[in-house]
Amino acid sequence: MIKFQERLKELRNEKELSQTALAKELKVSQRSISSWETGFRQPDYETLRLIAEFFEVTTDYLLGIEK
Repeated sequence: MIKFQERLKELRNEKELSQTALAKELKVSQRSISSWETGFRQPDYETLRLIAEFFEVTTDYLLGIEK
């Protein structure tokens, strides 16, 4: 099963965004993006929803529940 951090990095790379660019889009720090992609931390529910909206995917997809 794909993990959130893998899915986030995959989606970010598909859009050819740096961590800094994605952080600006989501109004979070680059350190937050890095922490999420390494699995050190997880975003809160509201931020998870914003990430899903930004990438036009479902939260289930982000969480690896659906393919």
